[in-house]
Amino acid sequence: MKKRKFKISDIVFVVFILLLIIPQTRTPIQVAVNKLKVAVWSPSVENEENQDQVTPFQYAVTNLQGDTKSISVGKGKVTFISYWATWCPPCIAELPGIQDLYKDYGDKVNFILLTQEEPDKVQRFIDKKEYELPIYFPQMQAPEVLQENSIPTNYVIDATGKIIIKETGAADWNSKKIRNLLDDLVLNYSE
Repeated sequence: MKKRKFKISDIVFVVFILLLIIPQTRTPIQVAVNKLKVAVWSPSVENEENQDQVTPFQYAVTNLQGDTKSISVGKGKVTFISYWATWCPPCIAELPGIQDLYKDYGDKVNFILLTQEEPDKVQRFIDKKEYELPIYFPQMQAPEVLQENSIPTNYVIDATGKIIIKETGAADWNSKKIRNLLDDLVLNYSE
């Protein structure tokens, strides 16, 4: 009878599967896998003929402190909208890139990060990760063109309401490609 030799890859695979089964290790593993995707996946700009138009509107939101606010979308300023959640591994994986982008473009671009979760849970998550992001809770139904059932879904909307990027799933929002795009969008509108 021939003995079967186990390869290291067989052992790694079994350990990986076991770790995915254990609830406490599932999310960190999923976040790590999504970080690998973020490292290589930069969002795609929509072809001009595929770019939808958002009728300019005021997004009614509440911030983490409970203050109601109305943010213009498609009315004179470039907007970055992100639908996300603290329990979503792809969302968690891409937030560091969004944080870096916000640090450099927060004064030039409207950043609207929207979640449906409890404010206390979101505040604990933001504090733990030491993020300084504009987190909001929607107080209205988004226009149909901005409705998506999966998270994360992110949009870059130009100053006239044209959707330049719609990206579902984790992506590298801090890439040179996105920074160049935002530079162009901000510069073109300010001229």
